[in-house]
Amino acid sequence: MDTIDPFAANIPAPTAARPLLGLTILVVEDSRFACEAMRLLCLRSGARIRRADCLRSARRHLQVYRPSVAIVDLGLPDGNGVDLIAELTECQPRVEAILAMSGDGHLEGDALAAGADGFLAKPITSIAMFQECILALLPADRRPTGPREITDEIVVPDKIAYQDDIAHIADVLDDPPDEHALDYVAQFLSGVARSARDEGLEQAAQALATKRALGQPSGSEAAAIAGMIQNRLAQKIAI
Repeated sequence: MDTIDPFAANIPAPTAARPLLGLTILVVEDSRFACEAMRLLCLRSGARIRRADCLRSARRHLQVYRPSVAIVDLGLPDGNGVDLIAELTECQPRVEAILAMSGDGHLEGDALAAGADGFLAKPITSIAMFQECILALLPADRRPTGPREITDEIVVPDKIAYQDDIAHIADVLDDPPDEHALDYVAQFLSGVARSARDEGLEQAAQALATKRALGQPSGSEAAAIAGMIQNRLAQKIAI
């Protein structure tokens, strides 16, 4: 429940068709494409969404209201989402459900150790899976009563949002990237390219991530990604 949200005076009860009705979900996610998917999932489920694109923005949100659910990406431009999960776990009253999400399944253990109640592996497009992951963490009085139809429908984010993500990474690479920037680019693109089914860019991002993890020179991998980003921007202009 939004414990200090002025708009939460009358909380509607969830229904079979909209099982997350009455919930406010704070999504901490820097990818516009991934966040558009979350917006569609929340819309179809009856939940209200609020978005923060970095740790700083999320902390500002939390000074004003307490969401019902927090979904936190683990790779953010100003730090690790695990740190925010740890903070949310200690806050009183505690958020009802705290979920981590990432395109890197190896990070699940870190998120759970920090206090996350669950982990969502990107891409997240199934309405049924999204609803079940959240409902499983809520008390009985926050769930719809009676039978509920399980849909196999998926959401499809607008490709314009993906182009926004490509432009964002182009800005990051505009100046000679430092060590943190290279790690961020590898993490960001691995998840968003997989979500957008851009296999070439996903493979390039994973190659960069591997070199970074091994502590090996990664200039050629970073240059390859920069070239692919420029090609995709040029395609947008051509369209």
